[in-house]
Amino acid sequence: MKLGVICDGISRDLKHAVDVMDEFHLEYAELQFVGEKEVGDHTKTEIADIDRLLKDRGKPVSCLSRHIFAGTTTANKPGDELYTQHMDALKRVIDMAHIVECPLVRIMTNKKEQILWGKNGAEKWNVAHGAWEATLLLIAPAVELARSEGITLVVETGNGTMVNSNYTARKLIDDLDARDILKVLWDPANNCWCHERAFPDGYDEVRQGYLGHVHIKDVRVDTPRATLEVTRMGEGQLADQFKPMADAMRNDGYDGVVSFESVYHPGNGNFEDGFRQNIDLFTQIFG
Repeated sequence: MKLGVICDGISRDLKHAVDVMDEFHLEYAELQFVGEKEVGDHTKTEIADIDRLLKDRGKPVSCLSRHIFAGTTTANKPGDELYTQHMDALKRVIDMAHIVECPLVRIMTNKKEQILWGKNGAEKWNVAHGAWEATLLLIAPAVELARSEGITLVVETGNGTMVNSNYTARKLIDDLDARDILKVLWDPANNCWCHERAFPDGYDEVRQGYLGHVHIKDVRVDTPRATLEVTRMGEGQLADQFKPMADAMRNDGYDGVVSFESVYHPGNGNFEDGFRQNIDLFTQIFG
């Protein structure tokens, strides 16, 4: 499969990150922070420099991953100040995507309301009424913008966001009738928080044309204690699921990129050290 990395998980110095990518034969660069700026905040000159560096080094950009809509809530509405800031940022990221020839732009969703649907009494006493419908209203204009710009959006399954499972990601796409322009950015480690098992359950939700991009890391979650631990790959609760996930994606002809997300450090705060401890197993399983 096509392998890459979220570059700032190695270093925000993009040249150094690319040097390390070459060391481990990773081809696809996912950009989130470059230097001290998040994608969407760089000047035209800075974007041209980024584009030149990556093209000179033969590193296609797989995804531009700004945290669009992260931090919004169901109280936000299209046209309000915070929403407008996020939409303006999305427009800037799409402009950058055209320049660096990137096919995907990531979006997130608003903060999580825990119970969205219910029955046999829960629909009266427990459901956050209107929360899902408010989410659809927030994401719909982004979908229309992407259609007009000819760019594909990927919605990440995120911790603490309304879309925090492959089930909710697929439902968002279906409810917006957006399979042509909105895909799932599957982060199976994030989905552990809501107890969606990555394989086969999570994968079965997205295998029929919904999957657009993948992030890989390993974790242990303790939801009752509100605690998340990032682990070395193969030492967390996804250890027995990575290989069947990879085999299934190969068998189904998944043609997107699998990005390693280097958010583990071995206790010293150095994420490049964590990257080096994990990357061999990542390439072995997904390569």
